[in-house]
Amino acid sequence: MIKRALLSVYDKEGIIDLAKSLSSSGVEIISSGGTYKTISEAGIPVVKVSDYTGSPEILDGRVKTLHPKIHGGILARRELKEHIDTLKINEILEIDMVVGNLYPFEETIKSPNVDLQTVLENIDIGGPSMIRSAAKNYKDVVVLTDKNDYKLIIEKLEGDNEISLEVRKALAVKAFAHTAYYDTQITNYLDSQVFPDTLCLAANKYQELRYGENPHQKASVYKTDSSTSILSAKKLQGKELSYNNINDGDAALRMVLEFNRPTAIAVKHTNPCGAASADSILEAYKKAHDADPKSIFGGIVALNRPVDESLAIEMTKIFLDVIIAPGFTSEAKAVFAKKPNTRVLEVSMDSISLKSEVKSILGGYLVQNSDTLGIEDEDWKLVTNKELSNDQQADAEFAWKLIKHVKSNAIVVVKNEQTLGIGCGQVNRIDAAIYALNNGGSECKGALLASDGLFPFADVVVESARYGIEAIIQPGGSIRDNESIDAANEYDISMVFTGYRHFKH
Repeated sequence: MIKRALLSVYDKEGIIDLAKSLSSSGVEIISSGGTYKTISEAGIPVVKVSDYTGSPEILDGRVKTLHPKIHGGILARRELKEHIDTLKINEILEIDMVVGNLYPFEETIKSPNVDLQTVLENIDIGGPSMIRSAAKNYKDVVVLTDKNDYKLIIEKLEGDNEISLEVRKALAVKAFAHTAYYDTQITNYLDSQVFPDTLCLAANKYQELRYGENPHQKASVYKTDSSTSILSAKKLQGKELSYNNINDGDAALRMVLEFNRPTAIAVKHTNPCGAASADSILEAYKKAHDADPKSIFGGIVALNRPVDESLAIEMTKIFLDVIIAPGFTSEAKAVFAKKPNTRVLEVSMDSISLKSEVKSILGGYLVQNSDTLGIEDEDWKLVTNKELSNDQQADAEFAWKLIKHVKSNAIVVVKNEQTLGIGCGQVNRIDAAIYALNNGGSECKGALLASDGLFPFADVVVESARYGIEAIIQPGGSIRDNESIDAANEYDISMVFTGYRHFKH
């Protein structure tokens, strides 16, 4: 039975309805600060915290509810006689419900040029303390931190005024998660270390998914912040995104962001299956499609330019599962509407920032900063007699931007800023090369081959020569580099060492 409730919220949406229901059910309400003002102005009986405790709010509101009469009333275990006796001796009343949400720390740190003192003043102290106290004593105290739960409590109040232990526990779990998320936001803001001693992760459930990678796996997706990502995309049409859609869509978005020229990337299982840059986005898409017309079917395509009607018509000639672009004309939307099973996502590509990456392993996490190393940061070195032509230089830059998104061992064959063959995820480099070259076939003559890792042997160079490859770009650094360089000179192939590898596992 709820007889007394403490209400102290920053976000006051729904609080008047809850307070009215509490009051009409005979529940005494205690409140402070702005919450007290909101409730009292609504004509609802309410006791000010300072009147109950006998202590004024001090330090510009920093200390309001940090008092034994508050926390004693919340934390006392009702089944222990000594606790109840202690309350009576100290004239402390039992508090059966705590309703709280916290200062908007997350919103504060998003403000441009916000100063540290403002940030510190938006760190809630009393709120988390009350919430945690109530959650700890959930068997006796109902704790509400989510305004979406007010309706449930109102229904209970209008019924038998009994909240089951199961509901109390669920609300307590939500409360602890609420304060944990809040503290994590503070920790991550104040701790400037890239790799802190304690890793704090904070994310809110964004959506429950139909299933995971396979139908027998349950799955949900969680969102860490409001920055631009595949999760912030505006879905113009199509079914809800699946686990695999989101994973592949994220990969496609990361790839297309590498390029400034009009570029189209087709993705299957997080690997590119066709990619191209051109003078127009329509031409780029056609080239990406033609790079592997078999694999692109049912795949995900990301483009870094808006889609118009002519491009939409071209794209709807085959089935594409997901299309990602920074914009779509009304005519393009009308074309896609005739293909309702295709998911169409609009994503702003101007404000995306690549941060650290976290991967779960058994018993822990792997954390690294994102591979944002650009061509301009590397020290490319010609190691053969034959130099790269201007076209080969452009192809080398195209291939090198793409290859760091291909699962290692990775080989990419490119000509005229179009992929001809992609060998990905092989357990040795020569097999990756054979796969990519075989896909390119006769088109490989005069093309460039890129490798995400060094050549331990000259076999990739020899195989490249069989297909007419004229230029190679690779990190270098093998103790047998001279064998590959000598083979390249023998077959009149240009070779550039970048000095950096781009493994992706």
